[in-house]
Amino acid sequence: MLPRIILHNEISVDGRIDWITPDIGLFYELASRWKEDATLAGSNTILKQEEEMPEEDEEAFEPPVKNSGDSRPLLVVPDSKGRVRKWHALRKIGYWRDVVVLCSHSTPGTYLDYLKKRHIDYIVAGDNYVDLKAALEELNARYGIRLVRVDSGGTLNGVLLRAGMVDEISVLINPSLVGGTSPRSFFRAPDLNLPEGIIKLKFIHFEIIKDDIIWLRYKVVQ
Repeated sequence: MLPRIILHNEISVDGRIDWITPDIGLFYELASRWKEDATLAGSNTILKQEEEMPEEDEEAFEPPVKNSGDSRPLLVVPDSKGRVRKWHALRKIGYWRDVVVLCSHSTPGTYLDYLKKRHIDYIVAGDNYVDLKAALEELNARYGIRLVRVDSGGTLNGVLLRAGMVDEISVLINPSLVGGTSPRSFFRAPDLNLPEGIIKLKFIHFEIIKDDIIWLRYKVVQ
């Protein structure tokens, strides 16, 4: 069974995700209302943070302590090319109970060995790229994941939306205009050739938060 998938992003009034200064505390305070079972983050999103993360030590090779009563979400990252290398630092953040890597059959065997040595769970789905539908269905079957909140940029969002896998769109409208010609939106995908590809939404929630930030939520009409 495919988990319920929610995209949660903050954008400018003209729909861009760059140059704005989001209220991080507010963003995650609202996100916490869903009580997600897993957070799905793109590898590019994680790699942007890796420069500020410490190098691994011997502790990285120790198996994590499992607690059956731990209600924190899992951090799930598609990483078919095996680029993310600082899982130990992500484990230490404290927001997630553990990490799971989504790989494909093209993922280098050396990277799978790398994950095994660090007791990091992974799911293999897809040939050249991660088959997100199959991987998330396996995530549900293996870990009982029922609700996934996507914390990512436009590329992963675009793949999920074009595949018809998203159930809800949540956007915080930042009271700012960015401008520009590059399509840095929270939905990045190839241009449509036919209008049938337009994704229909049904409005479900509106809220004025603070500092003129507006919260909009839509159900994706399948």
